[in-house]
Amino acid sequence: MIMNPSAIKNVVLDGHSLTLESFVAVARYGATVELADSAMEAMKKSRALAEKIADEGRVAYGITTGFGDFQRVAVSSEMSNQLSTNLILSHCTATGEPYAEEVVRGMMLLRANALCVGVSGVRPLLVEMLIEMLNKGVHPVVPQKGSLGSSGDLAPLAHMSLPLLGKGEAVYQGVKMSGAEAMAKAGIKTVDTLVSKEGLGLTNGTCAMTSVGSLALYDTICAAQLGDVIGSLDFEGLTGLRNAFDPRIHAVRGQKGQSLVAENMRKLLEGSEILDNCQNDRVQDAYALRCIPQLHGAVRDALDYVRDKVEIELNAVTDNPLLFLDDEAVISGGNFHGEPMAIPFDTLGIACSEIANASERRTERMVNAALSNGLTPFLTTEGGVNSGFMIVQYAAASMVSENKVFAHPASVDSIPSSANQEDIVSMGTTAGRKAGMIVQNTLSVLAMELLTSCQAIDIRRRLNTHGQGITPLHQAIYDHVREKVAFFEIDREIWPDIAVVEKMVRSGELLDIVKEYIPDFQ
Repeated sequence: MIMNPSAIKNVVLDGHSLTLESFVAVARYGATVELADSAMEAMKKSRALAEKIADEGRVAYGITTGFGDFQRVAVSSEMSNQLSTNLILSHCTATGEPYAEEVVRGMMLLRANALCVGVSGVRPLLVEMLIEMLNKGVHPVVPQKGSLGSSGDLAPLAHMSLPLLGKGEAVYQGVKMSGAEAMAKAGIKTVDTLVSKEGLGLTNGTCAMTSVGSLALYDTICAAQLGDVIGSLDFEGLTGLRNAFDPRIHAVRGQKGQSLVAENMRKLLEGSEILDNCQNDRVQDAYALRCIPQLHGAVRDALDYVRDKVEIELNAVTDNPLLFLDDEAVISGGNFHGEPMAIPFDTLGIACSEIANASERRTERMVNAALSNGLTPFLTTEGGVNSGFMIVQYAAASMVSENKVFAHPASVDSIPSSANQEDIVSMGTTAGRKAGMIVQNTLSVLAMELLTSCQAIDIRRRLNTHGQGITPLHQAIYDHVREKVAFFEIDREIWPDIAVVEKMVRSGELLDIVKEYIPDFQ
């Protein structure tokens, strides 16, 4: 299992050491941030080189030239500072609902981490300001829409940068106010102007897409683990067959994720009286039960790929141009391009949607008397006057269907910009945003499955066809749910029950229970 990010209280930035867990710790759980001494020294040297280049009037993109298709327009050293400041002012064109504070915190963290590598030419002061904003809780208002994910997340990062100049809007202590007011209340001094190269240093990068996508990745990893756990609980309600998880089956195929999930299922289903008494009922189960290792395992393999790419990007320098001290070179390239994140985040969305697909199919089997191996129709004891869990499956199916729309890849699209200077773009930010929407739907679908599973266990026990005993872990999870949600005897408002279980699923508390019983669960 992944490390609990909420246990990480402080993160030191050096440009090289961020992990998914430490990123989430700062973005979501408010861990404090400090700057490594080595990073400070690297930035000082890089800034000195940027000043030398500007003073000498060397041709360097974004330092002594305009931006985009204006690269052919020379900019004097006297106007270089104005050039950087104007970049922020002209590029804050994003629109739509603002990003959640955790996403904005992630943006600031990633920008600070990239800049402190010491090849971007910005003053250390800017990184110190971003860190101070993180530690004091000043969160710029950053609208979600407006990035092509090509020359960096230009519009979102411009909005993120505005409070540094005492402009834009920010949220401080839960209240939205002007950027200037938020910074003043937090005791953070603003700057009147940026200096050469700093506009590019702040905006030219993949920080928006990487932030929203990394949070979606963390949540999807949790969802994948919950999928195994909740799916195994369904097994007892549906009297599933354990033979599908025999290690020999999975060994001869050789897929890593498949074998991992099969091992999880064997551990999760150990010690069940109900399952012990049903293994000769039939030869094999439907795919939604029998193929959990194949379905969930493919998701795990995809998540391994995405995590590898994400943890590289968390420590990547993605602005342009870059300054290298050894030979005082200023090199223009394309590290700002989001394609290395766009494809992984599209993959993430597809993988996460499959978790929801499998979950809803198991829910359908539990409520459908023709498929449930003897459970009552819609898990009600008095059908007709009561509808039971009929519409729970409807709601899950709705979100699963919505996920299929969101899962269409964004990375296959492109649209040229900047007079065709930027002629092929990634749409990586859209891919990350969509993955975030998919995982939120998926967590809701899993919550509905869990609620349905507990009802199925109760019905199975009342029928007493295979005994009463479920595994100790399942009993602990069942008890945890039943402490707050009673058996659905007769129809009542069910949305509060769903909301309670959704909170359990999203909080991580269910996985904490799993760790108590199966410390090596993966």
